[in-house]
Formats: sequence, structure tokens, C-alpha cells
Amino acid sequence: MLGNTAYEAIDSNPYSSFGATLARDDEKNLWSMPHDVSHTEADDDRILYNLLVVRNQQATDSEEWQKLNYDIYTLRQIRREVRNRWKHILEDLGFQKEADSLLSVTKLSTISDSKNTKKARELLLKLAEETSIFPTSWELSERYLFVVDRLIALDAAEEFFKIARRTYPKKPGVPCLADG
Repeated sequence: MLGNTAYEAIDSNPYSSFGATLARDDEKNLWSMPHDVSHTEADDDRILYNLLVVRNQQATDSEEWQKLNYDIYTLRQIRREVRNRWKHILEDLGFQKEADSLLSVTKLSTISDSKNTKKARELLLKLAEETSIFPTSWELSERYLFVVDRLIALDAAEEFFKIARRTYPKKPGVPCLADG
């Protein structure tokens, strides 16, 4: 755990976003796994990062620190669960060896074909509306847009949707497990 002064020293470094220290990487990590190379700063990453900053400004083990720590843990668990759902479907599609790389999204990731952007966005919304692959309270993450784009390029997007719909059906009035 970082103390306030160590964290402030890291945070005040104007170059910290270019080569974040390992401690900061652990705290800001996209999938909440230490040293995950797929880190990116999407909106949900900033939410997690802001929670971490506020928590680290609290006295350790204070009631506020404990509440923030629980929120951080919960957010990370939801992310893991969503990622595991995607990985499970990718493996069902036959991408056992490629699943992790298909889910890896970095700042350098690009959409394979700009013509696919609209189709990828539509399919992502369809996944959110017609399956329980995401919690109902989940704001769609841009990183999954990149994953869907990759699936379109591999001509596997529609099959992914079919498996997601079958494996994680949307049940009206029943929140999915990650809906806390």
C-alpha cells in the first residue's frame, strides 16, 4: 500500500503517464491484474483511478477508507467477471489461445477498418440490450468496441453474439450476478 507522500510524488511527476511506476500500474490497471499490459485510460479507468486517489488520501483503516476500498474491490470484481464472460465465449468460438490477445486493448489499439465502427457499436449495444454479458448498471466500455471490431474482422462477431445470447440470456426483472 502506498502512503500519501509516495503517491503524491508519483502523481506530481509530469511524465508519469508515459512510464508509470509499477506501484501506480497496479493501482490504475485496466483489468486489476498487476502489470497487465492491456492498460488503457477509458472513462471507467478514470473512475477507478479517482476512487484510488481519494482512498489514498484517507487515513488507512478509517471508515471512509474502508468504504472506498470496498467500492474499488467491487468495481475490479465486476470488471473481472465481465472479462471472464467474454473470454469464455471467445474460447467457445475456438479462440482458446487467442482469447487474451483479442481482449487486450492498449492506448495503441486501433479499429481495423473504420467502416466497421458503426457495425461494432451496434453489435456492442445489442449485446448490452439482449444479453446479460454486462451488468445492467454497466456503462459500455470503449475497450469492448475494439474487441467487437476484431471479431468483425475475423468474421466471428455474429457467432459471438449468438453464443452470448444463449450463454448469458437477458432475464427481465432479474439482475445479473455483477449487478450488486
